[in-house]
Amino acid sequence: MSRKIIDLRSRPSFLHDFYGATPGTPAFDTARWLNRRVGARGDDRHFTRAHTLDGFLAEVRDAGITAAAIIGRDTPGVSTSNDRVHELVTGRPELIGVGSVDPQRQGVAAAVAEAERAVRTLGLKGINLEPGFLDPALPFDDPSLLPVYDACDQLKTPVFLMTGPTTPDPRFNDPTPVARIARNFPNLNIVIHHGFWPRVAEIIGIAFRYPNVHIVPDMYIFLPGSHLYVEAANGFLRDQLLFGSSFPFRPMKQTVEDFLKLGFDGAVLDGLLHDNARRLLALDL
Repeated sequence: MSRKIIDLRSRPSFLHDFYGATPGTPAFDTARWLNRRVGARGDDRHFTRAHTLDGFLAEVRDAGITAAAIIGRDTPGVSTSNDRVHELVTGRPELIGVGSVDPQRQGVAAAVAEAERAVRTLGLKGINLEPGFLDPALPFDDPSLLPVYDACDQLKTPVFLMTGPTTPDPRFNDPTPVARIARNFPNLNIVIHHGFWPRVAEIIGIAFRYPNVHIVPDMYIFLPGSHLYVEAANGFLRDQLLFGSSFPFRPMKQTVEDFLKLGFDGAVLDGLLHDNARRLLALDL
């Protein structure tokens, strides 16, 4: 029986060199390297099929994914405007748009205004923040970020936080500040991309305490220590863990297949793959 699947972390490779847009560049080679590191099988250039929008949509369909969330970024190294995300998803029911802001670059007031525009005017389904990738890097509870959290809280839209071992300074892959955000904004849904791997037990402990913390381990769920995500999802975390492919850094179809083999209880799979995301983003698919 086929299952409905919402992919909560995906990007077409044509969006930026960082995603492998340009063969022969160091960034292209890095995308291939990262695919190998997280267990991609076969051709480590698979993402070149998504050098066009039609190719990206074909990847989504071939993987059996109902809808894929295109995650915007706003960092000094990689930026995808909210208007560009809106352009890509408009009229395409297989795609969901998530915007992004950078209070450091834009200024706090402008970042809040842009978050409001992204949600209210462009119809994007969340706001992505990447404090550890800013220059200088910031902790997740830096005072400059709090007005953005408050805006998302008022908008009733989730905030997505970028974490993980690719953070330039590992001190900023610390989940502790997320507990303070969750406590101070109890009605704000917080979505953790990359699941703070390898600090798996810590973020699971925070999610145990705060049900408004949601974890998308995406490609890191296939790495050592990730069995804890599976154990937690088979118990208390069943409504707080969600599927993400992390494309282009892992093949979509392989990631779906591998996810189904991780040992999740059959009773929780529909929630992890689809229902949790549909509820979180208030989707009508």
